[in-house]
Amino acid sequence: MTPADGDQASASAAKPAFKPLPMKAPSVSVQRRADGSILIWSNHPPGDGPRSIAHLLAERAARHPTRPFMMQREPNHGPWCGVTYAEAKRSADGIAQWLLDEGLTAKDSVMILSGNSVEHGLVMLGAYTAGVPAAPISPAYSLISTDHAKLKHCFEVIRPKLVFAQDAKSFARALDTLRALDPNLVVVTVDGGAGTLALKSLTEVKPTAKVTAAMDALTPATVAKYLFTSGSTGLPKGVPQTHGMMAGVIAGQEGLRTDVADPEVIPLSLEWMPWSHISAGNIGFNGNLWGAGTLYLDEGRPIPGMFETTIKNLYEVSPMVFGSAPVAFGMLADAMERDPVLRKAFFKNLKYMGYGGATLSNDIYERMQALAVAETGLRIPLTTMYGATETQGVTVVHWETERVGLVGLPLPGITLKLAPNGDKLEVRVKGPTVTTGYHGDAARTAEAFDDEGFYKLGDAAKFVDPEDPSKGLVFDGRVTEDFKLDSGTWVSVGTLRPDVVAACSPYVADAVITGQDMPFAGALIWPTAAGLAALEADGEPGTAQEKLHAVLAARLKAFNAAAGGSSRRIGRFLVMSEPPSIDAGEITDKGYINQRAVLVRRKALVDKLYGIGEAKD
Repeated sequence: MTPADGDQASASAAKPAFKPLPMKAPSVSVQRRADGSILIWSNHPPGDGPRSIAHLLAERAARHPTRPFMMQREPNHGPWCGVTYAEAKRSADGIAQWLLDEGLTAKDSVMILSGNSVEHGLVMLGAYTAGVPAAPISPAYSLISTDHAKLKHCFEVIRPKLVFAQDAKSFARALDTLRALDPNLVVVTVDGGAGTLALKSLTEVKPTAKVTAAMDALTPATVAKYLFTSGSTGLPKGVPQTHGMMAGVIAGQEGLRTDVADPEVIPLSLEWMPWSHISAGNIGFNGNLWGAGTLYLDEGRPIPGMFETTIKNLYEVSPMVFGSAPVAFGMLADAMERDPVLRKAFFKNLKYMGYGGATLSNDIYERMQALAVAETGLRIPLTTMYGATETQGVTVVHWETERVGLVGLPLPGITLKLAPNGDKLEVRVKGPTVTTGYHGDAARTAEAFDDEGFYKLGDAAKFVDPEDPSKGLVFDGRVTEDFKLDSGTWVSVGTLRPDVVAACSPYVADAVITGQDMPFAGALIWPTAAGLAALEADGEPGTAQEKLHAVLAARLKAFNAAAGGSSRRIGRFLVMSEPPSIDAGEITDKGYINQRAVLVRRKALVDKLYGIGEAKD
């Protein structure tokens, strides 16, 4: 061991221990092929999984009939209300009976326009029970979009016979758009307003043997829902999600468990991420159902003016596991550093945390661990699950680690392939969690899979330690996002971008990396509201924007000094005032930035960054 290695080991040993993570240690097999590709799979077998999500609901309702299942607040941050497992099962059966009576089959679908709610959950479960695919889409397509282009596209892809929205008034414009496409469309809302059916008229239908027969007909290949991709490379693609795919994730996670669930302990979770995505709508929702937990629906969001709602909810709901997007962890760290009462409530029951969808910066990781140690005396394991709409979760970090940006290792039952693509290794996957293709789009389906049937994710990964695969894989950027400078040097956007954000914390919310065929890499930056407010109030001369530019210039100068080669240095930056547009596909409703869409839409700003013409933000 070199002196540097010894110093690093001593520093690590001096840190507080992690709270035990109830998961098995890594154990994988690796096959290295002559063509340069690498196959990786877990040596742990999958555990038990449900026959279907509808059968899982029935089993949990029979075992825990009076246990709260889904809870949400009354308006204006009122008291929590919701349904028990037995009530959810009864309502789902009523909805299923109504769908079957109306003649809906597996060839039809139920489109859900609104965000997370108890009623949304019941409609989804009712569709599962009847064997009719549910199709939750981003509420932004209805409520924020000005042209409804993505809403109309999604409708045309699946052609639903029934649409559900939370209320007729809020979704009136979107409903008018859809009725223009299909005048015979049936619309169900909670309130039953403006020519819609009240949801109560479905939930109160008495179930018959037809519901039991429909459930008996469910197989792993039965399509439970359609989820739509974010549309980063065009219009959203409809991805069939089968009961087998969702059960496969549960079985894979069960294969890693080391603890035995106490049936008397009710797992609590607080969820804001939208059910129109796999992380919350499949993995989180189904995982809560598998654990017979209580799911509290958080109306807060990790944006200024709304995260305060999340904080209020965390005073009352102390989750065992907290999962969210990286942006939420940054805001949560800000809040807990100011509020010891919140810190105490958050860590009260917490076993581990999980992030996904983007790389968490090391800066935020260190701040969260400092808060955990201050409150509990221990560090909290931070895990991440990696996947896509087409694959569900396929890898997970299931061991204690101080490193962020890991892809993890394959879930039990999953085979990962790392295929050479330029100077990188592209991640490809095969297994029970992977879709069979895109709905009604044979051409894109054929393009998405390689000749061995592995789905091509488009991300790149590499081993943390090629000599020890059990240390896991680390994210190595997106194959389609990386670019070359005019010197021929490759810039890894997926690794540079979070490092730039971390270097400029807490003043930068996100950034987009520029520089294809240019002499240097640059950055388009979105500032944080909190950072600007702090600069405004610091009493120093100058405007908040002037001070922000000075701070960022100094931070990036220091970053460049330690960065190494040109692929890691930021030559120029520009602060943007216009927020990312959801209509233009620049941001998803989970807060993830689409690098390509931003660069296309804001080409004038990129040109300005490199002195090509003039532009105003």
